[in-house]
Amino acid sequence: MNIPTLLTTMRLLAAPGLSVMFLFFARPYADWFALVLFLGAAITDWFDGYLARMWKQETRMGAMLDPIADKAMVVVALMVIVGYSSMSPWLVLPATVILFREVFVSGLREYLGNVSGTLRVTRLAKWKTTAQMVAIAVLFSQGIFEHYLGVAAWGMDPEQFGSVISGRLPDSHGLRWKAAAVDASGRAGLWLLWVAAGLTLMTGYDYFRKALPHLKEVR
Repeated sequence: MNIPTLLTTMRLLAAPGLSVMFLFFARPYADWFALVLFLGAAITDWFDGYLARMWKQETRMGAMLDPIADKAMVVVALMVIVGYSSMSPWLVLPATVILFREVFVSGLREYLGNVSGTLRVTRLAKWKTTAQMVAIAVLFSQGIFEHYLGVAAWGMDPEQFGSVISGRLPDSHGLRWKAAAVDASGRAGLWLLWVAAGLTLMTGYDYFRKALPHLKEVR
């Protein structure tokens, strides 16, 4: 157990902490704590690999735990976001694509465990992980925006929310620009998640293509 492996282990243990934040804290404090926890985990994702290479402390344990920790953070974060977001119907499909790909590729890796290097992490897969992390961080921040920009404080339901933005309801206390800002943050996170889902599909297909020769029956 060295420092890079310890950072990876801490990131793995932090994953269930995202859901715990919403069990023990009210919003927006739960959103704040989950966002800080998620960003901290994302930073350690870069540092553990960098330190392991720089200090020549790459281990089998670290190599095994690193992708598991990444997937655990993404899976738990998506579960929490879909459960608590008002945009959940539009989040379900990209979240499903990401979760399906992670399960599919994990199954391929488990089956091809004896074929060394067949499904090695690619540069595109790293971009995919980065896109997922950014999208999730933006989506976590939406709950914070809702509270501090005053939309949630005024008790607006989704219908009122849309009416204020469209101008069908009179603007009071400067709610229109606040509602528009919250709406923009949510849409940004949603589009980023769709981009991440697209990259996720591409990497899943790439891994399947590489694994296909090892899945054919020997005649």
